[in-house]
Amino acid sequence: MAPRCCSSFSSSFSCCCLLFLLLLGTSGFFQSYAVEVDVKDASNATCLYANWMMRFSIKYETNSSDYKNATLNLSSSVTHNGSVCGNDTQAALLAIQFGEGHSWSINFTKTNETYQGDFITFTYNTNDTAVFPDAKRKGPVTIVVKRTMHPVQLNNVFVCHNTAYFEAENVTQIFWNVTLQAFVQNGTISKKESRCRADTPTSAPTVPPTIANVTTASTTTLSPAPTTAPKPVENPDTGNYSLKSGNKTCLLATVGLQLNVSRDKPLLININPKTTITDGTCGNTTAALKLNDGNSTLIGFTFVVKNASASVQKFYLKEVNVTLLNRLNGSVILSADNNNFSKWDAYLGSSYMCRKEQTLEVNEDLQIHTFNLWVQPFLVKENKFSTAQECSLDDDSILIPIVVGASLAVLIAIIVVAYIIGRRKSYAGYQTL
Repeated sequence: MAPRCCSSFSSSFSCCCLLFLLLLGTSGFFQSYAVEVDVKDASNATCLYANWMMRFSIKYETNSSDYKNATLNLSSSVTHNGSVCGNDTQAALLAIQFGEGHSWSINFTKTNETYQGDFITFTYNTNDTAVFPDAKRKGPVTIVVKRTMHPVQLNNVFVCHNTAYFEAENVTQIFWNVTLQAFVQNGTISKKESRCRADTPTSAPTVPPTIANVTTASTTTLSPAPTTAPKPVENPDTGNYSLKSGNKTCLLATVGLQLNVSRDKPLLININPKTTITDGTCGNTTAALKLNDGNSTLIGFTFVVKNASASVQKFYLKEVNVTLLNRLNGSVILSADNNNFSKWDAYLGSSYMCRKEQTLEVNEDLQIHTFNLWVQPFLVKENKFSTAQECSLDDDSILIPIVVGASLAVLIAIIVVAYIIGRRKSYAGYQTL
């Protein structure tokens, strides 16, 4: 175990240590710090222990009213004021403070058999000009994420080496190499482990649709298309995704997704529906579908409703954001966002369909290719797609008048040319006589 440094407080004792790690990512070197907190009760016995690594990806509005993505890492100096052991009637609290006014905490509650993390509170301070040099909004911003951790057996230590993330509003919180135990018994950290699902190999699910309960939502400008990479032999598998609000399905999507990354070396990534988790939000005028493929590829689609006329409303795709993560350490390899789309529009109450391949240009480094698209983000009834409005690429009926018109144009051209040639021959013969 890594060394720890300790300090004391009036009613309890805590230990907190930052371990400097220089990690090599796929795109270069980056710094990350591991935090180790050992909270002790009045008798100097450990009651709450945690060792983990994390970073934050934050989208903020600039003074010029566009949006940027900032990465916030833990600084080399972290305090842990306010951490609480907890008991049968009081929640345990793990709290840290770092950098220029940033703080993070998670609370734990327990039953007779298990403990769990109920919610995370994260506050970032846009007055930190090193991270937010041109933020339009100044001051602290607080984000709360609920239902952050499944129940863990009491007297078991929770371990998760793989990357996990939580999204809320414009913040993505990324965690890895997590070891923690709340409500430690007899002051001794348990040797029994409860592993997260990502650390436990499982067979791929056999049911195609991926269904999730609604939890959260998330934002830079349209950029030139990236260099086109050669297509792989196979197109991506088509996935079936849906969201629920309560017991009712509120969003349906069927699509095959392929990422075209052009930074450094061209790279094509097919999204695997069997390893993709669905999340997002439903609403009356805004809906968000978020896909997480293996905790390494995060894709978000935001749909909004617009008034096509005084009495007619349509929906369309407004925003797409993509984050590629390093599986080993959770570092952000690439983050791309475009909130200026006006694609996939259809009348409210209907669905949008496009079987042919389409391309979404997220920014200069990233494109998304879609295949067999069928989506309905609003007013889903009886868990089924409504009547589809097809894209122009699928509408073969448009080709008929085009072909007929082209044929007539060619025929007219032939007649005109023949007439001119005939006239010239007749005129030439008259001159000879």
